[in-house]
Amino acid sequence: MLPILQIGPLALQVPGLFIIIGIWLGLSLSEHLATRFHSNASTLYNLTFISLIAGLIGARLSFAAQHSAAFVDAPLNIFSLNPGLLDPVGGVAIGLLTALVFGNRQKLHLFHTLDALTPMLAVTMIGFHLANFASGKAFGTQTSLPWGIHLWGLDRHPVQIYDSILSILILGWLWYHTREKANPALGLPGGIFWGFLSISATARLFTEAFRGDSVLVVNNLRIAQILAWILLALSLYMQLRLEKAHAPQG
Repeated sequence: MLPILQIGPLALQVPGLFIIIGIWLGLSLSEHLATRFHSNASTLYNLTFISLIAGLIGARLSFAAQHSAAFVDAPLNIFSLNPGLLDPVGGVAIGLLTALVFGNRQKLHLFHTLDALTPMLAVTMIGFHLANFASGKAFGTQTSLPWGIHLWGLDRHPVQIYDSILSILILGWLWYHTREKANPALGLPGGIFWGFLSISATARLFTEAFRGDSVLVVNNLRIAQILAWILLALSLYMQLRLEKAHAPQG
């Protein structure tokens, strides 16, 4: 694990660096492929940038609202660079709301925009899993396999690496289908986005079985697995709806 990279007097947080690089490379790829999804590269950039800024501000304000005591004596902590003082749920909610408002004002086509942003999501997920590997989060269960990594006192499945490899394969799948459109259904507006969600949910169902820090519900059933099943069902349903909506009438 490498949570901190010390370069002279500069201490870089490696997990955050992986996420930032993932978002940057992913956004660059989405901008490069934007015209294939009838989208504008500069509009995608503005949408992403504004949503990220709003999400960060929302995450900090949401955390401050839930833990006001931490800011009463030291109000300047509101400007702290510590990612531990962010509420991910609040940040995502504010970021998504901002994206919807921006998209509505710009009159963006929802499914074309989602398709255009899918490459960014795919690359960002790789950065996210590498960030978990660097920080030691999302660790695996104990294993005796030769590729196990020693973490928190035990040899464990390198789940973060499993996730990273699968995310790279998903990115390859995405790149192929955005170029070739081998499956006609993926060429429909929203097809790439929902296809990406369905294959990503399937990958999560696989890797979640090796997680050692998952929240269990009952009979070893994990919350993340339940959410993945729901996401898989929704994405497959939406793909069927797209196919029916664009099926020839006759």
